[in-house]
Amino acid sequence: MMTSGLFRVCKTVTNYIKNINVTNNAISGNLLLSQTVLLNSIRNTSFLNKRRASELWKSVTSVSNAGKRRGRGRNVAKMKDLNKNQKIGFGKIPMIFPGLNTTIIQGDVTVQQRPFTENEKLSYFNAQETKNTLQPKRNKIHPLQHGWTGGLPGGRKIGPPDPVNDDVFEGFESWILYSKYFSVMTSNMGRTKRCRVLVITGNKKGLAGFIMLNGNEFKSTINAAKNKAAQRLIYIERYNDHTVLHDFFTQFGRTKIFVEQKPKGYGLKCHRVIRTCCEALGITDLYAKVEGSKNVAYIVKAFFIGLLQQKTYDQMVKEKGLHLVEMRKENNYFPTILASPAVVRDSTEILPNEILNFKQYVMNGRIPLKKKSLKPFYTKLPSWLVYLRKQERRRNQDEVIIKLRSEYDDICSFLTEKYPEARSFKWKNHDKKQEEST
Repeated sequence: MMTSGLFRVCKTVTNYIKNINVTNNAISGNLLLSQTVLLNSIRNTSFLNKRRASELWKSVTSVSNAGKRRGRGRNVAKMKDLNKNQKIGFGKIPMIFPGLNTTIIQGDVTVQQRPFTENEKLSYFNAQETKNTLQPKRNKIHPLQHGWTGGLPGGRKIGPPDPVNDDVFEGFESWILYSKYFSVMTSNMGRTKRCRVLVITGNKKGLAGFIMLNGNEFKSTINAAKNKAAQRLIYIERYNDHTVLHDFFTQFGRTKIFVEQKPKGYGLKCHRVIRTCCEALGITDLYAKVEGSKNVAYIVKAFFIGLLQQKTYDQMVKEKGLHLVEMRKENNYFPTILASPAVVRDSTEILPNEILNFKQYVMNGRIPLKKKSLKPFYTKLPSWLVYLRKQERRRNQDEVIIKLRSEYDDICSFLTEKYPEARSFKWKNHDKKQEEST
């Protein structure tokens, strides 16, 4: 009897367990999945849990001494503080955790876990703001002092050279023309970083000097280059203290520069390196065209070579033994003698292939190639010919009016005295006022 009763109890328990499994594992279509019990060993410890953070970072960032000598440590990652700007309990809902972010006992009272009050939040955030204000800020450069671009130091001013004993460089200013970092690989020291800079200094009155220097640190190299450039000053003669003496062609390596003299108020229309050199020398009006290599050092050297090879009118006249004559359009191409030699050569002494054109002579026999300006599209239309026929009777009318007003103070012809009716009609208001005032 006892065995049969025990068998019934076991049968009811097994049926109950089967019903539970059927209800939990039922899927669409009233199909049942076979249940298999899987026993897997779970390990709660690993290499990352056993080691400290410093040891883990060391495995990523460390390089052997032999590896450093061979330059293997230049791209190694740096340690990062993963807990930076993080504090326990200060999240979306700030909470007080006794023993973690506060003390367990305050006075005689045990602190309970609770959220922050409004006053406690305000006091915490005010403390964070004061902490941020006390941190040193990065010195920002004014946008006008950036140089040629905002990110690179090219074209940036670095101040006058340091004084030597009691001699101060008054009115001088220095500019960075070129800067570059490079690395040197040696068997003893491994890979070392160095920098190369090109600096020019000048007083904006025709005195300037430049130098290219290598060094270990950027700031110290710039200061050394600035002071050494002040020891290599060159005086450049200027025409009326605003432009070059004449047009010239210069070349250094594969860099060619065509420089043209321009009148006052024209400005500097040239490469940015040449513009900075002109600013150091005090040249304000110039046009320069650079062809070939755009190497910064080559451009500076070629430009200074051309400036040093300039000649005055007296020097040119002594070399050629001929008069130097100027003919301008505003003077109706009337010849004006600028310089004359002591002894003038005869026409029989002048060779047939000798250069007599002044512009071609100062350019060393070269002439800069200039593209022809394209004609507008409407000049090819038949209506343009009709317009030219209509404007033919007014051709040069404005130039004639200006010339008559400048010479005779009135618009008149050679028949005015004989025929008074040939005088121009005073129909403009300012002409009438002029007549009344006279």
